[in-house]
Amino acid sequence: MFRSIDKKWQERWEKAKIFEADPDEREKFFVNLPYPYMNGYLHLGRAFTFLRGDIIARYKRMKGFNTLYPFAFHCTGTPIVAAAERIADGEEIQINNLRKMGIPEEEIENFKDPVYWTKHFSEKMIEHLKATGFGIDWRRSFITTSLNPYYNKFIEWQFRKLKEKGLVAIGKHPVIWCPKCKNPVGDHARLEGEGETPQEFTLLKFEFGDSYIIAATLRPETIFGQTNLWVDPEVEYVKARVNGEIWIISKECAEKLKNQEKDVEITGKVKGRDLLGKYVKAPGIEREIIILPSTFCDPDKGTGIVTSVPSDAPDDWMGIYDLQRDKELCESFGLDWNEVKKIKPIPIIKTKGFGDLPAVEICKKLGVRSQKDRELLEKAKKEVYSMGFYTGVMNDNCGEYAGMPVMEAKEKIKKMLLDSKKADIMYEPSGNVVCRCLTRCIVRIVKDQWFIRYGDPEWKKETHKAVDRMKIIPETVKKQFHYVVEWLNDWACTREFGLGTKLPWDKKWVIESLSDSTIYMAFYTISKYFNEGTIKADIIDDEFFDYIFLGK
Repeated sequence: MFRSIDKKWQERWEKAKIFEADPDEREKFFVNLPYPYMNGYLHLGRAFTFLRGDIIARYKRMKGFNTLYPFAFHCTGTPIVAAAERIADGEEIQINNLRKMGIPEEEIENFKDPVYWTKHFSEKMIEHLKATGFGIDWRRSFITTSLNPYYNKFIEWQFRKLKEKGLVAIGKHPVIWCPKCKNPVGDHARLEGEGETPQEFTLLKFEFGDSYIIAATLRPETIFGQTNLWVDPEVEYVKARVNGEIWIISKECAEKLKNQEKDVEITGKVKGRDLLGKYVKAPGIEREIIILPSTFCDPDKGTGIVTSVPSDAPDDWMGIYDLQRDKELCESFGLDWNEVKKIKPIPIIKTKGFGDLPAVEICKKLGVRSQKDRELLEKAKKEVYSMGFYTGVMNDNCGEYAGMPVMEAKEKIKKMLLDSKKADIMYEPSGNVVCRCLTRCIVRIVKDQWFIRYGDPEWKKETHKAVDRMKIIPETVKKQFHYVVEWLNDWACTREFGLGTKLPWDKKWVIESLSDSTIYMAFYTISKYFNEGTIKADIIDDEFFDYIFLGK
């Protein structure tokens, strides 16, 4: 009964064209939501998001506004191509995914073709959204990529304009990278890790005989508080010749460094347990410190080895605390318990709201019992690191950096370490990132690659002004917009394969899925004329778009 009522009114709405918006004397209102990616059917999460737009659009229509609520389909990128290839390869997981969607067995063969994905799912989504009753102006719908010659020319025009302004350039930058697809992976091409970016680690070199043990840190300014080095006794590390030096690092780290302009050759293996109780010379303080065991060294994070600053790092304090109260544990690793008990945290940062030893204080306050209390330790780290970095001042025992704000000291100390060859740089994703092809991503330094120069200072300045002119509800969110504008840096905007628009001046590159989706909402204003056949694709050039969008 209800289905028949639905159908009756949906047919009435379509016949009356009540959702079709054309220019008239009424005040205009444009509703836009991010268009969905065409690798599956409409799901509940998408319906929830689109429903918000529909509610606003209906409300504004009832208030007398000439309301446009359009819809389009994002098909750019490697995920659809990768999924089609998995079907062609007979991969059972991908085939079962289609079966779970309700795709008939006899139709699965068609999904070997990536173009079929774009056609099938866009048509089905229109059918499902209409059946749900969404008030959309379907005359304006479109798909992205070169499969749509109109949109293709629109994106070519956009990129030529960016290049004219010097906002697209070839360069070298660290990017989130899929080792399988061999491409940079933007947010739209991720199953997991939206918003994660390359994060810079300082690699500290600890002298160890004729080699260096390497520890990665995000806080090089804390070197003055180093008391020991942590390794995992259960991990087998590797000796690797890295740019002519012998480094001891995790095997996982060695593989990552190969993607970051390092010449890496593995020459041997070293058991973590065999390093315990030995001494290394710590960079920056030129003092010998002992190597101790811990359970929090992750071979897949940084180098798998961690320098210990128990005054300001909760993990480090609890690692020392665990060893100092357990003689039997120390002796099981062949350590002299009396030597371990001599280790004392060294105050190095004056942090607002804390005393001399923030890590010790926060662990007591939160009731952290051991280095295995991971949930409490994560909470402790966030609080101490945030306060220390943003409000902290370097202590008197920090040499020429004494009295300097931590934010300023970090860069100066890092530069000192790099200039003196006592440190190097590597990058890790800021969080776990998984490509839509199901591969875990790494950071790769990509050169001879095209980037949109979002880091350009003048462009940022103009964008901040634009944000200030916007009415944003709630107003407090405006701060987040400004933060993202400031945080955003140059963005790899091309890759070598996948669906999309070819870079107009260098056809070996395809424009990636986020970069062809920044001004697509403007395309809705003219797309109905293309869909009606009023304007033919072969007569469209840059002058056409200049006239419509720039008034030239």
